Amino acid sequence: RELAVRAQIPMPRVFLIDDPQPNAFATGRDPAHGVVAITSGILEILSARELRGVLAHELAHIRNRDILISTIAACVTGVITYAAHAIGFFGMGSHGNEDGEHASPFTGILMALVAPLAATIIQLGISRSREYLADETGAEISGDPLALASALARLEEAASVVPSAAAQPATASLFIVNPFAGGKRLARLFSTHPATADRIARLE
Repeated sequence: RELAVRAQIPMPRVFLIDDPQPNAFATGRDPAHGVVAITSGILEILSARELRGVLAHELAHIRNRDILISTIAACVTGVITYAAHAIGFFGMGSHGNEDGEHASPFTGILMALVAPLAATIIQLGISRSREYLADETGAEISGDPLALASALARLEEAASVVPSAAAQPATASLFIVNPFAGGKRLARLFSTHPATADRIARLE
């Protein structure tokens, strides 16, 4: 409640998830419908100061309307993917234009593959940029950026060894650290989160 007052947003609903992996996320389309959820595991490893930094980060997501922005980005990506597949399908079935030139099936296939890939890369880039912004805003709300930096280091380490019982790949971008950090490491281009080391360096 103290942090919500500092963030100048209504007190969000707070939920505790029975999950051994320490993590947290926020949701809600606007500050009036904000929700902050933390796992039981996060209470086991973070100090009160570090937890305060994490909660400030999640309140920053609510204040910055990041869930709405992420939803819009996902919808745009879906539309682009659908349109690209439609163009690719109809392009492959085209008999030619008015000049008698035939459309190459390769062009349709390329469109169906490249456009959704480009849209997904942009969507993931938006997700990473909003994490950086939430770190910055959360540090301003708490007045203690080093607490969040310390918490991120602990959470990243724990996520690599403690599996999550609640997270799903589709919701991974919501969490403060990637809950699947212990799985196969993807290129940064296809990551929902910035590198934790980069986030810590910015906070420091």
